[in-house]
Amino acid sequence: DGDLKFSLESVKKLKELMDENRHINSRIGFSKTSYSPCDEKDLPEEFQPVCKREDASMIFERLSLAVREADLCEICANAACAGCF
Repeated sequence: DGDLKFSLESVKKLKELMDENRHINSRIGFSKTSYSPCDEKDLPEEFQPVCKREDASMIFERLSLAVREADLCEICANAACAGCF
């Protein structure tokens, strides 16, 4: 995301955490707009600097979208994947 680079495994974990939160909130019937992956104890350590940024929620959302279709990302079809050269 911009100049920021993260491992594919960490981004997959981020997406998993965000998806779990969306599933729980939709079951309860409300949207938790104040949710931040930074509140998750299982958030990979490499995202901690992002948590200090004002645009953290946008960065996390873009990263989550980048691995929406993991198979495409795995074979470098998604230009947003870091480490695909």
